[in-house]
Amino acid sequence: MKNIKLSSLVLMGLMTAMVCVGTMLIQIPVPATNGFINIGDSIIFITSVLFGPVAGMVAGGIGSALADILSGYAHWALFTLIIKGLEGAVVGILVKKYKNRFILSLSMIIGSIVMVVGYYIGGGILKGSFIVSLESIPWNVVQGVSSTIIGVLVSSAIMKTNYMKVNKALKN
Repeated sequence: MKNIKLSSLVLMGLMTAMVCVGTMLIQIPVPATNGFINIGDSIIFITSVLFGPVAGMVAGGIGSALADILSGYAHWALFTLIIKGLEGAVVGILVKKYKNRFILSLSMIIGSIVMVVGYYIGGGILKGSFIVSLESIPWNVVQGVSSTIIGVLVSSAIMKTNYMKVNKALKN
């Protein structure tokens, strides 16, 4: 990583912790998948929009994988590291230049598709059946849609603040 400022490292660490806590704090169990719905993806989206693809990738991948390990889903941690890291990077790349609500929504929907497809593939590998893994798709879609709504509303509001306008250097 070329010349990352201390402030960028601190923000990535903070957002990584927020993704982890957000994922663990509110967990709505989904018996059909043995998983849960959470607000971690919203925080990944917000991080990607406000601080760029690298911060989104780091916070999304590491924060979510830590949450899996700490929540008793360690068998998912490697898949989650890759899936959520990709999700954060994709959203950050797509919103790099344009930040209207349409682009924010579209980028988060695409990030959600990355998550849904990633967990379908991961579930197929872990469960040994891509047919069984199909039952995770509707619940992951719910996760993606709710995270997109929260992500668009919160990141739009934060981008309007003076702090974000003054501190454009925080974005990597």
